[in-house]
Amino acid sequence: MEYKDYYKSLGVDRKASEDEIKKAYRKLALKYHPDHNPGDPQAEDKFKEINEAYQVLSDKEKRHHYDQLGTSYQRYQQRGGTPGGFNWDDWFTYRGAPSGGGIRVEVGDLEDLMGGGFSDFFTQIFGGMGEVRTSSFERNPPKVKSDIPSYQYEAEISLYEAYHGTTRRIEVDGRRLEVKIPPGARNGTKVRVAGVLRAEPGVQPGDIYLVIKVSDDSSYQRKGDDIYMDSRIDLYTAVLGGEVTINTISGNVVLTIPPGTQPGQSFRLKERGMPRIRKKGEKGDLYIRIVVEIPHKLTPEQKELFQKLAKL
Repeated sequence: MEYKDYYKSLGVDRKASEDEIKKAYRKLALKYHPDHNPGDPQAEDKFKEINEAYQVLSDKEKRHHYDQLGTSYQRYQQRGGTPGGFNWDDWFTYRGAPSGGGIRVEVGDLEDLMGGGFSDFFTQIFGGMGEVRTSSFERNPPKVKSDIPSYQYEAEISLYEAYHGTTRRIEVDGRRLEVKIPPGARNGTKVRVAGVLRAEPGVQPGDIYLVIKVSDDSSYQRKGDDIYMDSRIDLYTAVLGGEVTINTISGNVVLTIPPGTQPGQSFRLKERGMPRIRKKGEKGDLYIRIVVEIPHKLTPEQKELFQKLAKL
């Protein structure tokens, strides 16, 4: 089995912070997303690769386990070992979800939109879909036949996933099910998986509810169905006006900056916000707040020009 260097996949250092990993992932995900590369199998493979890497490096426990494996693998190679001779069995014990008689719910990520699975490396090391924060349900439904047992599980998704929609895979009584989370999901949104819990004869099968939690994003702030973000422009564009390309959650947009734009001034892009979950085809708005970058150092010529402007 081939060892995968997840740090190399995301183009980050092994000591990269969580924020650096998130930024690198977001940049690559936008670049290789299938919507931006229709019919390109290489981009599709790259999209799967970076999502698998992010699934591991964005999770503290999985990253720690992966780092331990990487250290052992590097030492093995330094001693002259070949990939085929490495003892992988020592690393096949990790499971994010506890074993036992409960129902295990396993969480995927954006890669599931592609309909493909994780690599053999990921599957062997992390047991398929990886760790779940709350991964088991107590199977002690009431014995009163009029009661229908149901269970809730918190599923955390990124704001990017909330915007585009995503899927999660759950395993119930040995069956693997794929649950679609619609675009526009917000904190507290419940996705019902109906009739999947087996019950005693005469009792209607119970339901599972995925309760959505949308994680915070360092680049965007969500308020209802509206999205707020900052965009940095240079002083000269603010004074003279111009066009700037802005990387939004829905892709790049070209924003026209009028002359004399002030720091903190906001621009509204209609229907560039979050999809409205109960109103198909409708979206909120995107608000872009301008941050003007003041030059720290000026050349003598620039300083002279500013002094002339000051006297006018």
